[in-house]
Amino acid sequence: MADDVTALIDAANNGDARALQGLFVHVYDELKRLARRQLAASAAPTLNTTGLVHEAYLKLVGPDGRSLHGRAHFFALAAKAMRQIVIDHARARLTEKRGGEHLQIVPLDEGLEVADGELPPDELLRLDRALAQLEAEEPRLAQIVELRFFAGLGLSEIALLQSLSERTVNRDWRRAKAQLYASLHPDA
Repeated sequence: MADDVTALIDAANNGDARALQGLFVHVYDELKRLARRQLAASAAPTLNTTGLVHEAYLKLVGPDGRSLHGRAHFFALAAKAMRQIVIDHARARLTEKRGGEHLQIVPLDEGLEVADGELPPDELLRLDRALAQLEAEEPRLAQIVELRFFAGLGLSEIALLQSLSERTVNRDWRRAKAQLYASLHPDA
């Protein structure tokens, strides 16, 4: 399957629009599985799995003309697109329901597997800001958080996508959680 994805990405990068459509058909079920995990973690009742996958597709094939550099890059972009969509929906819900100014602390601690939690919109926005800060300082750690939290991938899947050992990804995941915790709890 990885070879098929890579071949479709190469063809899409060479201007074959049908290859890009074929790529999404090929990975559609996997993207839906990732979207289901993300929506379960984010408590986003205004989004459904199909809608999230389709919005992510539209972001990826938008006028920017993004060039894909393999399977890992594709899924990293898909995770980032899903993150942006979920965050945008969270912002809209906060603006609509709460005015958006009363934000709570995201309950991250050392033992918490973030992807298994359910975060309300205000906490997702705090996490997004902390993640943007982490991305500026340590892009690889931020990408692991995006793949883990926003795409719902397991650590072994992330290791495979990023061509890293599971041990390295596990260590990076712990570092990322610690840095996010410090960013979200500056008085701790």
